[in-house]
Amino acid sequence: MRVLLARHGETPWNAEGRYQGQEDIPLSPIGEAQARALGERLHAVPIARAVASPLSRARTTAELALGDRAGLLATDAGLMEIGHGEWEGLLASEIRERDPERLRAWREAPETVLMPGEGGESLQQVFDRAWPALQRAGEGLASDETLLVVAHDAVNRVILCHLLGIPFRRLWTFRQAPTTLNLLEGDRVETLDVVRLNDCGHHTALFGEAVHRAL
Repeated sequence: MRVLLARHGETPWNAEGRYQGQEDIPLSPIGEAQARALGERLHAVPIARAVASPLSRARTTAELALGDRAGLLATDAGLMEIGHGEWEGLLASEIRERDPERLRAWREAPETVLMPGEGGESLQQVFDRAWPALQRAGEGLASDETLLVVAHDAVNRVILCHLLGIPFRRLWTFRQAPTTLNLLEGDRVETLDVVRLNDCGHHTALFGEAVHRAL
């Protein structure tokens, strides 16, 4: 099977560098354009199944990318972004003032962090729901079929860390740009190889900067 693991397009909060978490922030006009560019890139790719996070920024990205194939789309709450708890809606500068030690740990040892307050999650908790969601999405797919999954930064990162065999502490050693594509291939979800990582050629030049402000 082939899995196209994508991130949603830019939102106004992405552009401002605000932590979104599970706040349901819609795409910005730039994010909608990125999603349509993704759709142009995937226009000739046969897609057998598509699953997205139910948060509107991911669901709308998938719908715009699929175009007239949007009827394929299902959602799975297991693919929702990490719950940032009390950080949601805040800029990194505001978090640095209110919760500096946890923010430092988030950047230096992210695997140790439990996000503060109601709904706050750890990376392990995200993985424990996102991996089964990926397994459900890929169940029964034939070797020559392609699955599109549209999720979020933290979700993609923990899945990719697992597939690459690297610990969550190395979460920040690769990027996940808006509407980026990660191509995964294998006989089943458990044996997927990472073929392409953070491919955003549909909207960013090879040596351009695909903007990523905050997770």
